[in-house]
Amino acid sequence: MGRGRQKAKQTKVARELKYFSPDTNYQALEHELNGGRGGDLVTDSRQDTDDEGDEYPPRWASER
Repeated sequence: MGRGRQKAKQTKVARELKYFSPDTNYQALEHELNGGRGGDLVTDSRQDTDDEGDEYPPRWASER
């Protein structure tokens, strides 16, 4: 196969990949992001938002 034909084939494949948009399966994506465990992404990410009562103080606190 010549270089021109090879380049044309690569360009065609690249264009198909760029403009191909499959239907997104959001349930499978959520399952993959959760690591296979059940639960809601929103509630899992908001477990400990306050800084009071942390076991270790911030690093800058000891430099005063």
